[in-house]
Amino acid sequence: MNGVVIGAAIVAALGGLLFGFDTAVISGATDWLTRVYSLSTGMLGFTVSSALIGTLLGSIGVGKPADKFGRREILFLLAVMYFVTAIGCALATNLWVFIAFRFLGGLAVGGASVVSPMYIAEISPAKFRGRLVAVTQFNIVFGILLAYLSNYVISSLSLGEVQYRWMFGVQAVPALAFFALLFTTPQSPRWLIAKGRVDEGRDVLLRCGTNAGNVDALVTEIQESLDIEHHSVAEPFFTRKYAKPILLAVAIAMFNQLSGINALIYYTAQIFKMAGAGTQSAYLQSVIVGVVNLVFTMAAMTVIDKIGRRKLMLVGSVGYIVSLSAAAYFFYTHTGGLLVLASLLVFIAAHAFGQGAVIWVFISEIFPNRVRSQGQALGSFTHWVMAAAISWTFPIIAAYAGWMTFAFYALCSVGQLVWVLTQMPETKGVSLEKIQQQLGIE
Repeated sequence: MNGVVIGAAIVAALGGLLFGFDTAVISGATDWLTRVYSLSTGMLGFTVSSALIGTLLGSIGVGKPADKFGRREILFLLAVMYFVTAIGCALATNLWVFIAFRFLGGLAVGGASVVSPMYIAEISPAKFRGRLVAVTQFNIVFGILLAYLSNYVISSLSLGEVQYRWMFGVQAVPALAFFALLFTTPQSPRWLIAKGRVDEGRDVLLRCGTNAGNVDALVTEIQESLDIEHHSVAEPFFTRKYAKPILLAVAIAMFNQLSGINALIYYTAQIFKMAGAGTQSAYLQSVIVGVVNLVFTMAAMTVIDKIGRRKLMLVGSVGYIVSLSAAAYFFYTHTGGLLVLASLLVFIAAHAFGQGAVIWVFISEIFPNRVRSQGQALGSFTHWVMAAAISWTFPIIAAYAGWMTFAFYALCSVGQLVWVLTQMPETKGVSLEKIQQQLGIE
């Protein structure tokens, strides 16, 4: 790895940091939003998930603009949207204005979940692609930790009713930094070659490096994978030849959310209050969750290109089953307290080491160059559909079903384990073009 590709990956992954911050920041504001806007349980669920409605549209709609205008140009647009969202939520005059800006933030999150990992995958040498794309996940969980930490600090300042406004407003600072740093990054070489700008693409590949150092051979391989004479870049996506990567992307995205991960991220403080924690203690325990998430994401990044994606998923699946079953039992027996915290820390560690580290890497790898943006969009859209369903229904289900909510997530995790054992291929260390061949796509 050289400085150009590392720097570009880190900057692009800042879209992931804002993705994580925007996703988690509302967990510290649910009580304030309920109080200020007199929200029912159902309306709280809608308010929290309103961003996810935008995320759905952002994830499914960003593919064609990313193909037309370029990955980097779309990242510029997303940075602007994050900034406007932060200011808008902080200054919202009523609930519907607040929801409108959360929706805009959701569009940015959906777009970032597609474009950031796709861009990094396209500039990275195959040998290092896993850990470089995983920088996006690292920044997502770092953003989540920053949101938890920011909420904890702001809540300790006793700012009164404006507290929740500051929680959302601080996101404007990293959004500005993201926008400025994007000027230092190159275009995606595979996008440039797809647009016929071969010399520019070759130059970026020279700057970013390749596995064998033979740039001309890689350019030829990319052109063959695009196969523009026989395939239009705008060809139909939902066809039989792409069925295998489509099913793989949909499955990993669905299982990601059926673990209940976004319920924990969006309602962290509320879950700990259910277990008997006080308000400030719940905020502090949220920070602990964020630290564990970050540590185990870093651990996964060091081994994802050595032991592979599949083994991380196996370890994570077992961790899901054990931790969620334990959480269900502790809520069922009203044991609560530190045991609930311990089980949820094991859960977040299992997620960070398994699904969290793998999902965006895996989805960015399994589609051919000519339909990668559409495939990435499909995987992200599936992920966010499930996230919206989980986050919207969690307050209602938890209020009526209690411990059975966690038992259901544990059962879904058993399904993920079976899928990994029987269906998931290994993609470590293989060029994007050769993965296409291994999946039988011409």
